[in-house]
Amino acid sequence: MQSVRLFLGAVACTAFASTAQAAFITFGNQTLWSQFVTGIGWQVATETFNGVSDGFYANSYSGSVSGVNWTGSATHGIYTQGGLFSTNVPETLTFTFSPGVQGVGGNIFGTDISFNVTPCIIQVSLADGTAYVDYATTVADFVGFYSTGAAIASISIQSTAIGSSAVYSTVDNLYFTVVPAPGALALLVAAGLASSARRRR
Repeated sequence: MQSVRLFLGAVACTAFASTAQAAFITFGNQTLWSQFVTGIGWQVATETFNGVSDGFYANSYSGSVSGVNWTGSATHGIYTQGGLFSTNVPETLTFTFSPGVQGVGGNIFGTDISFNVTPCIIQVSLADGTAYVDYATTVADFVGFYSTGAAIASISIQSTAIGSSAVYSTVDNLYFTVVPAPGALALLVAAGLASSARRRR
């Protein structure tokens, strides 16, 4: 456990130093994103979309999880199936958050018209132009961000087909950083004080 903390500390220092101007850290690994944000005191809330009924929604669909209100939108509508949240036609999928969040991530990939995973190139962008670009080939593919400054108010997802087939930007889960409940926060503070006292001895 100590080695994990040291590793995360090193990652944090490197990331903060390299993103002092942009104030955003990008992640392509879900475990690392989760360890990073929980290691600095946040809890993670998950929107699974399992509560969204299958079907078409004109323009947008909104939901809420652990105090984060989110809206997924696309010009020609949203289509959902089996807990997957996607666009109705191949186009950009945008999520907005109210209030904004310090950290957000998701299992992001492309699907065909029948919701089968389709290898593609995904680009996930923040409002200031910060972007993550990579290949996506499975439902487990992950993209995450953490802001060291202003809260993140939105992300936009664009999927580009590899080949001639149409591809729809699709999300399986969204993960948000949320402030721990007061009781949990008090425990974190107490644990931090105890740890600090042990080190001083």
